[in-house]
Amino acid sequence: MRRKSIILKKLLTIVLLTLATLNIAFSNPVLAADIANGAKVFSVQCAGCHINGGNIIRRGKTLKQKALKKYGMDSIEAVTSIVTNGKNNMSAYKDRLTTQEIEDVSAYVLEQAEKDWR
Repeated sequence: MRRKSIILKKLLTIVLLTLATLNIAFSNPVLAADIANGAKVFSVQCAGCHINGGNIIRRGKTLKQKALKKYGMDSIEAVTSIVTNGKNNMSAYKDRLTTQEIEDVSAYVLEQAEKDWR
């Protein structure tokens, strides 16, 4: 009986770890985004002000990793929100881009920030 209990606990642990891994994989919106499309959207809609992750309007508010963290813009939700709704000098794009395009460009921005825009 003790042996069955140990085997059952190990099996349960494996199942829980597998489910946790799948949950991470399926709940991450960046995985659902099309980074290549995000790059296209960025080049047409964003690069005018944010070339190479910079900011020609407000120098400190760049798309570089350090600035994104400093201003709380280092999550897919935060970037998607500001692209959608705008803020201060940043225009809203909810009327110009689809939800998918906003998700794609947001994922692209975060990926490029991780790569230091290289």
